[in-house]
Amino acid sequence: MAFVFPLGIANWTIDLFIIWPLIIDQLSVKMSPLTDKEGVIMHCPGLFREERMEVLHGLIAAYPLATLITAGRGGLMANLIPFSLHEGGDYGILRAHLARGNKQLEELCEGTEILVVFQGPESYVTPSWYPSKTEHGKVVPTWNFVMVQVRGDARVIKDSGWILAQLEQLTNNREREREYPWKVSDAPEYFIEAQLKGLVGIEISIRSIEGKWKISQNRLSVDHQGVIDGLRAEGGCPAMVALMEQR
Repeated sequence: MAFVFPLGIANWTIDLFIIWPLIIDQLSVKMSPLTDKEGVIMHCPGLFREERMEVLHGLIAAYPLATLITAGRGGLMANLIPFSLHEGGDYGILRAHLARGNKQLEELCEGTEILVVFQGPESYVTPSWYPSKTEHGKVVPTWNFVMVQVRGDARVIKDSGWILAQLEQLTNNREREREYPWKVSDAPEYFIEAQLKGLVGIEISIRSIEGKWKISQNRLSVDHQGVIDGLRAEGGCPAMVALMEQR
């Protein structure tokens, strides 16, 4: 079963973090501890660590375009790939498709370890937004962001039916709230069949998952509010404002 999100596309980056716990309650994904025997890998001060599985999955669902990273015999490789999230295992399953000509497939077939990085809302933070700046001046610029890192092993899939189902799920997740949603079946069947011949599927059983939510938690409450007010006044990232207001 795939994760399906009945949300307006324009509101995903704000609303999904709020309503995701209501969705996840209906699914059978185990809310397991954040890390496994490998322990914590990503540099992340405890104040910024996000361990709630429903929140981590929510970011993956809202920002499915992620960086797939491998480091096999061919050296370090990275590609932006859209993923779909599915239930299964302790932490969930990621599915995607790659072009047959993608050299990274050779690394995946050899069983190299995989790192997938999902990047959520981000925004530059100027010291000018901190009220404490006028008090002591001991402030510097920074960057607020949220991200999820996933590690696991990939299974390469060449079955055209599996690849078609993954394409349909990925497309439906992004199109479903449009007034006239496009469906894979809207294209001529012979055309889709030709496209499928150039694709290979991958499935990643998530072995470990880590989240970093750096959204000014380390600042005084007055400075935290100053960042929110500054972003809003200058038309900054609405999704970041929404995240900060929840903390």
